[in-house]
Amino acid sequence: MNVERIRQAVVASHDRDAVVAAWRREFGLGAPHDDPGVAAFGLINGVVPVGDAFLEVVTPSREGTAVGRHLARHGGDCGYMVIAQVTDMAAVRAHLAGRGVRTVWSVDLDDISATHAHPADTGAALVSFDQPVPPSSWRWGGADWTDRSRTRLVTGLAGVRIAGPDPEALRDRWARVLDVVPDGRRLPLPDGSYVEVEAREKAGMTGVDLWAAAGQPARRVTIAGTEFRVVLR
Repeated sequence: MNVERIRQAVVASHDRDAVVAAWRREFGLGAPHDDPGVAAFGLINGVVPVGDAFLEVVTPSREGTAVGRHLARHGGDCGYMVIAQVTDMAAVRAHLAGRGVRTVWSVDLDDISATHAHPADTGAALVSFDQPVPPSSWRWGGADWTDRSRTRLVTGLAGVRIAGPDPEALRDRWARVLDVVPDGRRLPLPDGSYVEVEAREKAGMTGVDLWAAAGQPARRVTIAGTEFRVVLR
């Protein structure tokens, strides 16, 4: 297909402000963007730039939301969604249809197109395929995201980790959806970012990896029920 990179990783939490504060404290990140568009889904959010990639936290603002049901299934804060940047949305949609992957939401705007794959057809996490125009832009981060980006401690999004009781089957399912060739339990993407598959009894998005800035050590911290690792290039 034409997946270039993991551009945004999303966690679900009952406390949006606490998650944003933890990201800023632990990773030296800037202020969040609050996207009013997510109100249509019964949510509030915070989108924080990490270099030219992004972390997002979503919190239900009313009863009966998909995110609220996801939180209930997982017993609290947890990983939620992976957003992959692509080069050709028409090709993505044709590929998903050809693989029998259903979609739950699509939009075409002047500066970005997006399609969410049905989580029952991907497993572990919701996957969105997004094509920004131009490719360096990112509507979801807010118009001023470049001014809010901070890279003193971490410089970008290295990858995400997903898990399930049959990691090989989960890896193969995601490989078909993303149209990439696995390397062991890792699905590498052209920019060096990746999806890594782990073995765990309960399926879900378990971790987010961030690239360490020069001179910073590898480390890990749990935020929103998700293990964040700072990794070396």
